[in-house]
Amino acid sequence: MEAYVHNTINKGIATIEFFHPTHNSLPEKILTKLANTIKEAGQDNTVKVIILKSGGHRTFCAGASFEELTAINDSVAGKAFFSGFANVINEMRKCPKFIIGRIQGKTVGGGVGIAAATDYCMATKFAAIKLSELNVGIGPFVVGPAVQRKLGLSAMSQIAMDANSFYSAEWAKQKGLFSQVFETADELDAAILTFATNLCTYNPEAMAEMKKVFWAGTENWDRLLAERASISGRLVLSEFTKETLKKFK
Repeated sequence: MEAYVHNTINKGIATIEFFHPTHNSLPEKILTKLANTIKEAGQDNTVKVIILKSGGHRTFCAGASFEELTAINDSVAGKAFFSGFANVINEMRKCPKFIIGRIQGKTVGGGVGIAAATDYCMATKFAAIKLSELNVGIGPFVVGPAVQRKLGLSAMSQIAMDANSFYSAEWAKQKGLFSQVFETADELDAAILTFATNLCTYNPEAMAEMKKVFWAGTENWDRLLAERASISGRLVLSEFTKETLKKFK
């Protein structure tokens, strides 16, 4: 199957689904489309709440596209690539609609940042998380603010430094990333639909105002995440990272 971003609207619920055949890793083109789709759903008056999910049954998101990561050959291209994740996170925080995350499986790097940028996140017990960036010579600079905001600095620094380890869905729930963890994807989907349907009965203006309250203090993130993208774009060109990526390749 080819990569895609789909948006389906039903009874006030916009379900945005992204997919990439390589474990839902995200190339720049898909990141751009995802950011634009979130923005459009936020501006659609027929939409009251958004569900964000990925296709497939296993990995929620494997993070950055490895193929594009290894092809970066200058700092401008590096910043542009990492800005893709920054743009998605910024559109999520600025979206006036609540975004519910559906995390059905493992999520790595940038995927953890996307999960952290949802307003309410549910997962299955298979949804272990890992910040693997330090392992390849960079760091979770772009997604760091979103992850820290949700998990706290202590938990974020723990998984950022322990870049080889997956942390369980239950651990992520205890730290505040996931609100609920379910045994199966069917149970997860049923709970998400019930929750989203209930949100649709609330005053949209009240929810939009609440969203502003939830994200207060992040008004500088357009600039902050752009700066972080520059750091990652520079580090990905380092000799250490280039050699490390060759080993993984």
